[in-house]
Amino acid sequence: MARKHRAKGGYAHPGVAENLYDILGVKKDASDDAIRRAYRKLARRHHPDVNPGDAAAEEAFKKMAAAYDVLSDPKKRAAYDEFGESSLAGGFDPERARAYTSWKQARSDGARPFSEAPYEFDLGDLFGRARGPMRGADLRAEVELELRQAIDGLELGLEIPGQGQLRVRIPPGADEGSTIRLKGKGGPGARGGPAGDLLIETHLRLHPHVRRQGLDLHMKLPASLDEAYNGASIEIPTFDGGVKLRIPPLSQNGTRLRLRSRGVKRDDQRGDLLVELDVRIPDRKDDALAAALRAGADATAYSTPLRPEIVL
Repeated sequence: MARKHRAKGGYAHPGVAENLYDILGVKKDASDDAIRRAYRKLARRHHPDVNPGDAAAEEAFKKMAAAYDVLSDPKKRAAYDEFGESSLAGGFDPERARAYTSWKQARSDGARPFSEAPYEFDLGDLFGRARGPMRGADLRAEVELELRQAIDGLELGLEIPGQGQLRVRIPPGADEGSTIRLKGKGGPGARGGPAGDLLIETHLRLHPHVRRQGLDLHMKLPASLDEAYNGASIEIPTFDGGVKLRIPPLSQNGTRLRLRSRGVKRDDQRGDLLVELDVRIPDRKDDALAAALRAGADATAYSTPLRPEIVL
């Protein structure tokens, strides 16, 4: 089963008062990938499961999770860059804040009297004291999957702060870095507002024999000299069960063979399985084989240079 991870809390965590970029140890112009890598590195070090009973590590983890919640969301990050800590308050409205700032600037420049505000401002609307319903915060979680789990899909348990265990379904075809949004499974709303969403980011463990690239799967397949030279029909394993693969005669080491529609299925799309031949030389001496190869030396002459890429 996939390893269980605790979903991270919303961005309005009261413990976040420092600069969010400093909390994650990145510069203000850091890329999304750099922010994600920095968070994952720090989260592994300070996660409560790794530091049981360590209150300082738990507090640091909460701050990092809250900082990442803001900086990983383009809209929240833009608002934070423009308005700073004020943007972290629940219910903050950047459009109204810009209008209010513009109006205040015009007033200070003497362009219009106080009574000529473009519309009635309620500072509570800007800084977390909104009077109407307010949507709950989005929660984030990361899960690590085996390749087969990602291909087949699965149901797993996540522990959501304040909500306990939540069973969620990972649909077939999840990839490294995929984000799955579950509507209404996030933090509760305020004053009758709707709940936020739960966003699950998936990560894949390396498979010992198969590599994934998009919807295609890549496999390196050992082949004997006989199979490569004379050709063969062999059975190979796939995630759908065994299938027949035809190796054409005179196949070279590194030859790629494609099995269509044997890759990852996602929605109505299906990738291919690409098999790369790894032609193996016998690992023990055989006099008969050696004699046969020497006797057939004339037949091994190549119509093109064997190693044209080597220039000294």
